[in-house]
Amino acid sequence: MHISEGILPAQICIAGYGITGLATWYSLRQINRQNNPTEGIPKASLLTAAFFVASSLHIPIPPASVHLVLNGLLGAVLGCYAFPAILIGLIFQAIVFGHGGLTTLGVNATIMGVPALVAAALFQLRNRFADRMGDALALNVFGFLSGAIGVGLAATIFFTLVITNLPSGFDTETERTAIVGLMIAHVPLMGIEGVFTAMVVSFLSRVKPELLVG
Repeated sequence: MHISEGILPAQICIAGYGITGLATWYSLRQINRQNNPTEGIPKASLLTAAFFVASSLHIPIPPASVHLVLNGLLGAVLGCYAFPAILIGLIFQAIVFGHGGLTTLGVNATIMGVPALVAAALFQLRNRFADRMGDALALNVFGFLSGAIGVGLAATIFFTLVITNLPSGFDTETERTAIVGLMIAHVPLMGIEGVFTAMVVSFLSRVKPELLVG
Protein backbone atom coordinates (compact mmCIF):
# COMPACT_ATOMS: atom_id res chain seq x y z
CA MET A 1 0.00 0.00 0.00
CA HIS A 2 2.91 2.29 -0.79
CA ILE A 3 2.64 4.78 -3.64
CA SER A 4 5.85 4.83 -5.64
CA GLU A 5 7.53 7.91 -7.00
CA GLY A 6 6.41 9.18 -10.40
CA ILE A 7 2.74 8.25 -9.98
CA LEU A 8 1.31 11.33 -8.30
CA PRO A 9 1.62 14.96 -9.45
CA ALA A 10 3.86 17.30 -7.48
CA GLN A 11 0.99 19.19 -5.85
CA ILE A 12 -0.38 15.98 -4.31
CA CYS A 13 3.06 15.09 -2.93
CA ILE A 14 3.43 18.58 -1.45
CA ALA A 15 -0.05 18.37 0.10
CA GLY A 16 0.91 14.98 1.57
CA TYR A 17 3.93 16.54 3.28
CA GLY A 18 1.71 19.35 4.57
CA ILE A 19 -0.79 16.93 6.11
CA THR A 20 2.03 14.82 7.52
CA GLY A 21 3.59 17.89 9.12
CA LEU A 22 0.30 18.87 10.76
CA ALA A 23 -0.42 15.32 11.95
CA THR A 24 3.11 14.98 13.36
CA TRP A 25 2.79 18.34 15.15
CA TYR A 26 -0.59 17.33 16.60
CA SER A 27 0.72 13.94 17.74
CA LEU A 28 3.85 15.38 19.39
CA ARG A 29 1.73 18.06 21.05
CA GLN A 30 -0.54 15.38 22.54
CA ILE A 31 2.49 13.36 23.66
CA ASN A 32 4.10 16.37 25.36
CA ARG A 33 0.89 16.95 27.33
CA GLN A 34 1.29 13.60 29.08
CA ASN A 35 2.77 13.39 32.57
CA ASN A 36 5.70 11.33 31.29
CA PRO A 37 6.06 11.78 27.50
CA THR A 38 9.01 9.37 27.26
CA GLU A 39 7.16 6.49 28.94
CA GLY A 40 5.60 5.28 25.68
CA ILE A 41 8.80 5.39 23.61
CA PRO A 42 9.89 1.74 24.22
CA LYS A 43 6.40 0.49 23.29
CA ALA A 44 6.34 2.74 20.22
CA SER A 45 9.79 1.53 19.18
CA LEU A 46 8.72 -2.11 19.40
CA LEU A 47 5.60 -1.56 17.29
CA THR A 48 7.52 0.58 14.80
CA ALA A 49 9.75 -2.45 14.23
CA ALA A 50 6.67 -4.66 13.80
CA PHE A 51 5.22 -2.18 11.28
CA PHE A 52 8.54 -2.14 9.42
CA VAL A 53 8.74 -5.94 9.18
CA ALA A 54 5.04 -6.39 8.32
CA SER A 55 5.52 -5.07 4.78
CA SER A 56 7.67 -8.11 3.96
CA LEU A 57 5.02 -10.63 5.08
CA HIS A 58 2.87 -11.22 2.02
CA ILE A 59 -0.48 -12.98 2.13
CA PRO A 60 -1.67 -14.56 -1.16
CA ILE A 61 -5.27 -13.46 -1.79
CA PRO A 62 -6.21 -14.10 -5.45
CA PRO A 63 -5.92 -12.31 -7.81
CA ALA A 64 -3.02 -10.66 -5.96
CA SER A 65 -1.06 -10.79 -2.76
CA VAL A 66 -1.25 -8.25 0.06
CA HIS A 67 0.84 -7.59 3.13
CA LEU A 68 -0.04 -6.78 6.70
CA VAL A 69 -0.30 -3.05 7.42
CA LEU A 70 -0.92 -3.01 11.21
CA ASN A 71 -1.75 0.71 11.30
CA GLY A 72 -5.00 -0.02 13.15
CA LEU A 73 -3.08 -2.04 15.75
CA LEU A 74 -0.58 0.79 16.21
CA GLY A 75 -3.43 3.25 16.64
CA ALA A 76 -5.19 1.07 19.22
CA VAL A 77 -2.08 0.36 21.29
CA LEU A 78 -0.02 3.53 20.82
CA GLY A 79 -2.64 6.26 20.54
CA CYS A 80 -0.96 9.57 19.67
CA TYR A 81 2.43 7.83 19.31
CA ALA A 82 1.07 5.96 16.28
CA PHE A 83 1.63 8.62 13.62
CA PRO A 84 5.31 9.32 14.46
CA ALA A 85 5.90 5.55 14.71
CA ILE A 86 4.40 4.96 11.26
CA LEU A 87 6.35 7.88 9.77
CA ILE A 88 9.64 6.48 11.06
CA GLY A 89 8.71 2.99 9.85
CA LEU A 90 7.94 4.33 6.37
CA ILE A 91 11.29 6.12 6.19
CA PHE A 92 13.12 2.87 6.89
CA GLN A 93 10.89 0.93 4.47
CA ALA A 94 11.69 3.42 1.71
CA ILE A 95 15.44 3.25 2.41
CA VAL A 96 15.82 -0.49 3.06
CA PHE A 97 13.11 -2.10 0.92
CA GLY A 98 12.53 0.62 -1.65
CA HIS A 99 8.81 0.73 -0.77
CA GLY A 100 7.40 4.09 -1.77
CA GLY A 101 9.95 6.87 -2.02
CA LEU A 102 11.07 10.12 -0.45
CA THR A 103 8.90 12.33 -2.68
CA THR A 104 5.81 10.31 -1.76
CA LEU A 105 6.75 9.84 1.90
CA GLY A 106 4.28 12.49 3.01
CA VAL A 107 1.45 10.93 1.02
CA ASN A 108 2.22 7.43 2.27
CA ALA A 109 2.44 8.67 5.87
CA THR A 110 -0.95 10.33 5.44
CA ILE A 111 -2.46 7.19 3.90
CA MET A 112 -1.39 4.97 6.81
CA GLY A 113 -0.95 7.41 9.69
CA VAL A 114 -4.22 9.34 9.61
CA PRO A 115 -6.32 6.11 9.69
CA ALA A 116 -4.16 5.01 12.64
CA LEU A 117 -5.23 8.13 14.54
CA VAL A 118 -8.84 7.38 13.61
CA ALA A 119 -8.37 3.83 14.90
CA ALA A 120 -6.91 5.21 18.13
CA ALA A 121 -9.96 7.40 18.70
CA LEU A 122 -12.27 4.50 17.82
CA PHE A 123 -10.54 2.16 20.26
CA GLN A 124 -11.08 4.64 23.10
CA LEU A 125 -14.85 4.37 22.55
CA ARG A 126 -14.71 0.93 24.17
CA ASN A 127 -14.74 2.66 27.55
CA ARG A 128 -18.19 4.14 26.84
CA PHE A 129 -19.65 0.74 25.99
CA ALA A 130 -17.86 -1.36 28.60
CA ASP A 131 -20.73 -1.14 31.11
CA ARG A 132 -23.34 -2.28 28.59
CA MET A 133 -21.27 -4.84 26.69
CA GLY A 134 -18.83 -5.99 29.34
CA ASP A 135 -15.13 -5.13 29.38
CA ALA A 136 -13.95 -8.20 27.47
CA LEU A 137 -16.54 -7.96 24.68
CA ALA A 138 -16.06 -4.20 24.26
CA LEU A 139 -12.30 -4.68 24.08
CA ASN A 140 -12.59 -7.36 21.39
CA VAL A 141 -15.25 -5.56 19.34
CA PHE A 142 -13.46 -2.23 19.28
CA GLY A 143 -10.10 -3.93 18.82
CA PHE A 144 -11.50 -5.66 15.73
CA LEU A 145 -13.05 -2.43 14.42
CA SER A 146 -9.81 -0.52 14.97
CA GLY A 147 -7.75 -3.05 13.02
CA ALA A 148 -10.28 -3.45 10.20
CA ILE A 149 -11.12 0.24 9.78
CA GLY A 150 -7.47 1.26 10.01
CA VAL A 151 -6.47 -0.80 6.98
CA GLY A 152 -9.81 -0.27 5.21
CA LEU A 153 -9.59 3.52 5.40
CA ALA A 154 -5.94 3.45 4.34
CA ALA A 155 -6.80 1.26 1.33
CA THR A 156 -9.65 3.58 0.34
CA ILE A 157 -7.41 6.66 0.41
CA PHE A 158 -4.65 4.80 -1.46
CA PHE A 159 -6.84 3.53 -4.28
CA THR A 160 -8.68 6.85 -4.63
CA LEU A 161 -5.40 8.71 -5.07
CA VAL A 162 -3.96 6.19 -7.50
CA ILE A 163 -7.03 5.68 -9.66
CA THR A 164 -7.67 9.43 -10.02
CA ASN A 165 -4.04 10.32 -10.78
CA LEU A 166 -2.90 7.70 -13.31
CA PRO A 167 -0.12 9.10 -15.54
CA SER A 168 -1.16 9.78 -19.12
CA GLY A 169 1.28 7.18 -20.48
CA PHE A 170 -0.54 4.33 -18.72
CA ASP A 171 -3.29 2.18 -20.24
CA THR A 172 -6.05 3.67 -18.10
CA GLU A 173 -8.62 0.88 -18.40
CA THR A 174 -6.12 -1.89 -17.76
CA GLU A 175 -4.63 -0.10 -14.78
CA ARG A 176 -8.04 0.66 -13.29
CA THR A 177 -9.07 -2.99 -13.64
CA ALA A 178 -5.89 -4.07 -11.87
CA ILE A 179 -6.40 -1.47 -9.13
CA VAL A 180 -10.01 -2.55 -8.53
CA GLY A 181 -8.86 -6.19 -8.30
CA LEU A 182 -6.22 -5.22 -5.76
CA MET A 183 -8.82 -3.25 -3.79
CA ILE A 184 -11.07 -6.31 -3.61
CA ALA A 185 -8.11 -8.36 -2.38
CA HIS A 186 -7.78 -6.01 0.59
CA VAL A 187 -11.32 -6.74 1.84
CA PRO A 188 -10.29 -10.08 3.42
CA LEU A 189 -7.20 -8.32 4.81
CA MET A 190 -9.51 -6.03 6.78
CA GLY A 191 -10.95 -9.09 8.53
CA ILE A 192 -7.50 -10.57 9.13
CA GLU A 193 -6.14 -7.37 10.66
CA GLY A 194 -9.31 -6.88 12.68
CA VAL A 195 -9.04 -10.36 14.22
CA PHE A 196 -5.30 -9.97 14.79
CA THR A 197 -5.73 -6.61 16.51
CA ALA A 198 -8.53 -7.97 18.71
CA MET A 199 -6.31 -10.89 19.73
CA VAL A 200 -3.36 -8.64 20.56
CA VAL A 201 -5.34 -6.14 22.67
CA SER A 202 -7.15 -8.98 24.44
CA PHE A 203 -3.81 -10.61 25.27
CA LEU A 204 -2.32 -7.32 26.48
CA SER A 205 -5.33 -6.62 28.66
CA ARG A 206 -4.67 -9.87 30.51
CA VAL A 207 -0.89 -9.78 30.85
CA LYS A 208 0.05 -6.07 30.65
CA PRO A 209 -3.07 -3.86 30.76
CA GLU A 210 -1.02 -0.70 31.32
CA LEU A 211 0.22 -1.00 27.72
CA LEU A 212 -3.25 -0.17 26.42
CA VAL A 213 -3.91 3.55 26.07
CA GLY A 214 -6.85 4.71 28.21
